[in-house]
Amino acid sequence: MPKWILGSLGAALFALVAGFAVISGTAGPANAQTITVYKTPWCGCCTAWVKHLQRDGLDVRVIEREDMAPVRASLGVPDQLASCHTAEIDGYAIEGHVPAADIRRLLKERPAGAGLSVPGMPMGSPGMETPNSPDAYDVILFNGEAQSVFASYVGRFPAKQAADK
Repeated sequence: MPKWILGSLGAALFALVAGFAVISGTAGPANAQTITVYKTPWCGCCTAWVKHLQRDGLDVRVIEREDMAPVRASLGVPDQLASCHTAEIDGYAIEGHVPAADIRRLLKERPAGAGLSVPGMPMGSPGMETPNSPDAYDVILFNGEAQSVFASYVGRFPAKQAADK
């Protein structure tokens, strides 16, 4: 085989490998971001919420803690907005069963605030799925003691969509 053919094949192979390296370097879900979730080791609904985030394409890092109060305090989550798990993503606190779509909206819109919370553990929220009637709940945008409704749901459906059913 002539040397120029071998050289051309070698150059083509190099270009193919280099192109693959570039593509695989950006592989993974589009807009994948890492969220750090703090949860107690025994909480099943927290684990279900983590799976909800992973299905949405978020890269989830889990840190187990026995006491969540110090984590909430360090991220500025007011006590009245507490739930069973706390997360942090890109400088925002995420408290409780916040839908992944609202986390993505938060990161896209970047409103002034410390984070989002779904206080308590509403039935039908992500990680709290149930065959029973779901609860209506709000996702709260908070900044210190200031709070506003970021989104409203009935179970997994936005409140307006649930009302139209």
